[in-house]
Amino acid sequence: MAAPMLRLCCPGRRWALACIDGCSRHRRGAPNGCTSSRRRGQSSVAQQPFITAQKPRKGEHEWAAVVGLEIHAQISSKSKLFSGSQVHFAAPPNSLVSFFDASLPGTLPAGYQITQQRLPIAVNGSLVYSFCAGKNRSQVINKTARVKQIQLEQDSGKSLHDDLRSQTLIDLNRAGVGLLEVVLEPDMSCGEEAATAVRELQLILQALGTSQANMAEGQLRVDANISVHHPGEPLGVRTEVKNLNSARFLAKAIDYEIQRQINELENGGEILNETRSFDSKLGCTIPMRDKEGKQDYRFMPEPNLPPLLLYDTESLPAGADPQQVIDIDRIREQLPELPSVTREKLVQQYGMLPEHSFTLLNEVGLLEFFQNVMKETRAEPKKVTSWVLNTLLGFLKQQNLAVSESPVTPSALAELLNLLDRKAISSSAAKQVFEELWRNEGKTPAQIVSEKKLELMQDQEALEQLCHAVMEGHPQVVMDVKKGNPRAINKLIGLVRKATLSRADPTVIKEILEKKLAS
Repeated sequence: MAAPMLRLCCPGRRWALACIDGCSRHRRGAPNGCTSSRRRGQSSVAQQPFITAQKPRKGEHEWAAVVGLEIHAQISSKSKLFSGSQVHFAAPPNSLVSFFDASLPGTLPAGYQITQQRLPIAVNGSLVYSFCAGKNRSQVINKTARVKQIQLEQDSGKSLHDDLRSQTLIDLNRAGVGLLEVVLEPDMSCGEEAATAVRELQLILQALGTSQANMAEGQLRVDANISVHHPGEPLGVRTEVKNLNSARFLAKAIDYEIQRQINELENGGEILNETRSFDSKLGCTIPMRDKEGKQDYRFMPEPNLPPLLLYDTESLPAGADPQQVIDIDRIREQLPELPSVTREKLVQQYGMLPEHSFTLLNEVGLLEFFQNVMKETRAEPKKVTSWVLNTLLGFLKQQNLAVSESPVTPSALAELLNLLDRKAISSSAAKQVFEELWRNEGKTPAQIVSEKKLELMQDQEALEQLCHAVMEGHPQVVMDVKKGNPRAINKLIGLVRKATLSRADPTVIKEILEKKLAS
């Protein structure tokens, strides 16, 4: 990142941000996908001199992996950091570029990127993240990654390589867009941990309104630094995997790279201090450039930008205009509810399992959908949670739809659950109604129930007569029940339901059958 630095003076306290285990040890195995074809002797810029990793001891197969992250989030803004050019995703190439952004003669600055790399806006923080582990993923594990620093900087332009024509095209739409870079210390040990930490940060940025953090639109990009070593020995040589734009690809890239390095070392090879990219189609990392020489990055103060002063209550000058200074304590008081607090409230308010609270927050728009259903239904929270997480989310994932694209609205699901709650329909009928709602034919649950004749039988006497007829028609099944076969009664229940076209409540049927069998 060739860049001069933005001068920053922080007389107040440093701002600390405020959460995954089971993968800290790795053993021999082959990564899936392609293998490295890197040759020694290739030269490029580097972050540190080339180092050769120590070869493993013979017979030693246990490894520890170390992962650090650099996360770039696009700041929510209608214009770029230092120009009036608009910020829009998928705009035509070079359509959002001012003379300033293009560094044309006569404009300032010319040809360099501005960053707070030397004097970041915040240092020495922590990111607390949680993930579900265990056999049923019911165990919540909290972990902490240290935040080395947070800084503002400009985004750079984008290079589009055309290998067929041997051309490189430049798109400057991104040049000058404001970025927030968060540097996490190497406190993670596998892809799942890294992906979960990034997802937690993504939720925090979205809750704060700092960034939309949509990875699919390039608003959140991650660089991962990865190395392996034997426990108790010095850290190994690291590689950097650049520009990962989804949590799933981040996890896959890290896990592949860990295994690639282990295989390389166990086969007598050595790890190069290099930059790699992740090929999502092949599922492997590919060399981009190595870092054998010294960095060619040159930094200088930007003389056209005044210092950015941060204060807290103790350091705020007397008589200072609150509108003209940045008071960290005042900002902290205005912060919205953070994801970790929201999850705790969901568990306490609705009695849901912790892993369910994670799913509600991790799926964009799902929490709002759930809360809107809860406002309009009398059903128990546990039942609402089950329908939202299992039925609704299952249909969405099956058709690769976002929550906002669901043909079933919160109001429609709430009405369906009300019908189920007052025992107007059976569970199987409710699923049939949901499928009809999903077809989005504009009908309400009540209309579908009426048209399909899905109402539960309310005539107790008629139902008792049906149960009696089924028992008389299947004496052998009745005999099996009386002999103690626990599955035989289910056979009878199924036969009665078939006779009622599934319009009878299985629980009521079972009660009637048990009463008649005992007499």
